[in-house]
Amino acid sequence: MTVPLDRHYEVELHASAERVSQIRRIVAAHLRYWKLDLHVAPVSQGIDELLTNVHRHVGDDNRCIVELRWTGRHLTTSVEDNGPRMPRLLTAGGGGLARVAAVSDSWGTCATAEGKVIWFTRSVEAPQSVLRVPTIPLTLVGAAQRHPGPDREFLPVLAPFPAREPAAALV
Repeated sequence: MTVPLDRHYEVELHASAERVSQIRRIVAAHLRYWKLDLHVAPVSQGIDELLTNVHRHVGDDNRCIVELRWTGRHLTTSVEDNGPRMPRLLTAGGGGLARVAAVSDSWGTCATAEGKVIWFTRSVEAPQSVLRVPTIPLTLVGAAQRHPGPDREFLPVLAPFPAREPAAALV
């Protein structure tokens, strides 16, 4: 299997109402550059929700950091702020972290020395056009034994052929 190089983007900002839409556009541009067009809408929705919560609950004069990290299999998006109050999942209203949970495979929060980090991940397959790092290929027999298909059986391991006698001895 081949994995693309690690991709990372980080920006520090004040979570004002104007900056939320700007960051959403910047993140969308990065995802398109990384050939992750299918993930632009859900990731933008998640970031929009997290930054709106920072603006609403922490205030727009406080700093926050938005970070994207794509490892080839997972895209992790996080927002760090310096608000002391940890968020809660409120499912009754259908807003906040419930919206983030709806657009992600996993999410979580973590307290920091200065505030908190809220993150969410999405499973992402690498597109074919992304620069890749080569790995050692599996051998034919080893590949069939490790990854048999639904219609394939395990291939037997063949013993080496016996050494042949010289042609003159066979006559």
